[in-house]
Amino acid sequence: MAVDVILGLQWGDEGKGKIVDYLAEKYDLVCRFQGGPNAGHTIKIDGKKYVLHTIPSGIFRPDIINVIGNGVVLDPITMVREMESLEASNIDYLPRLLVSRKAHLIVPTHRFLDAASEASKGLGKIGSTLKGIGPAYMDKTGRNGLRVGDLTAPDFENKYKTIKEKHLGLIKLYPDISFDLDAEEQNFFECVEKIKKLRFVNSEYYVNQALTEGKQILAEGAQGSMLDIDFGTYPFVTSSNTISAGVCSGLGIAPNKIRDVIGVAKAYCTRVGSGPFPTELLDETGEKLRTVGMEFGATTGRPRRCGWIDIPQLLYTIMLNGVTKIIITKLDVFDTFEEICVATNYSYDNMISSELPFDIVDKHIDQMYESFYGWNESMDSMMEYDKLPLAARNYITELEKLLKTKISMVSTGPEREKLFER
Repeated sequence: MAVDVILGLQWGDEGKGKIVDYLAEKYDLVCRFQGGPNAGHTIKIDGKKYVLHTIPSGIFRPDIINVIGNGVVLDPITMVREMESLEASNIDYLPRLLVSRKAHLIVPTHRFLDAASEASKGLGKIGSTLKGIGPAYMDKTGRNGLRVGDLTAPDFENKYKTIKEKHLGLIKLYPDISFDLDAEEQNFFECVEKIKKLRFVNSEYYVNQALTEGKQILAEGAQGSMLDIDFGTYPFVTSSNTISAGVCSGLGIAPNKIRDVIGVAKAYCTRVGSGPFPTELLDETGEKLRTVGMEFGATTGRPRRCGWIDIPQLLYTIMLNGVTKIIITKLDVFDTFEEICVATNYSYDNMISSELPFDIVDKHIDQMYESFYGWNESMDSMMEYDKLPLAARNYITELEKLLKTKISMVSTGPEREKLFER
């Protein structure tokens, strides 16, 4: 049939995991198409919180097949930790979790190299999560990487030693850091044996066969569009294509198989780590957004930087992704705000523009804001969109006009039942 795509329109942490979990019942397959264990998809079900880093967010639906695509980089240690968490919650995932043989592996020295490289940058740090993702993608493009399919090869250990020695040679270029490689390697090989219990597939054939059979597929992205390696705030970006174009290369499907592109954005804006953030609030309002929104990274635990929603930035990622529907999350964070601001244009180079400049990292940008009334009312007990405060619905209506794209759903909390169709 077709592939629908769900991805983040900001700098990640938009609440994609919950949305995928909610929508998954309409699909036969949920497939991750890029990224690594720097993803932190948080889902709250029956009062219990789950955080997924690699496993697709459809795993909590008992009839859904979940596929980790070739565009993902997989760390066996993180993966096993997730598997054990699912087992502890009595979730029968094993028959429903498939891994592409072409997905690349993160090995211990990738993390060692990541940490050494980041430590050497001092104030120039890019905010890496130190999960080894960047070095793993570098080996992929450098044609040195190990893939999931290699785990079953008789000479896997020799292949591993080759890439390990290469990394150790590179690490000598950096100042010494503390990293217990022996312990990490022991853990890695123990986890590799557990990973082998999963079903490895030629995912490009598997996914396309599913399409031929009329199956409905949801492609799940990680991070956010502003972290895309080509179109994000380079060099403060991730190492993969986080936009919808990455679906084709990350799953092995043709562009004409994509139907809807569902973009997820918060009612405000956040970012983890370094890099430009035009609407960042370095005041009490920013701190209030962080506190009320519980804005701390699901993967790193780092406090997120917070700011008002940014229309030029969203128009940019809507354009890049070909977004057909938008879902706005965390609207309830504004329940106690007297005023809500929206950045409608940028001012730079003596002009007003809705375009992001090429040199957004070093460019001084001023924002032009439009303000809206808050609603000073808790949404906690409201279970329908039409029951939400009028000021909240007006805010959504105005966002829709500014973004020129249908806002199809609104979320007012982490639970499944707090997601409303408009």
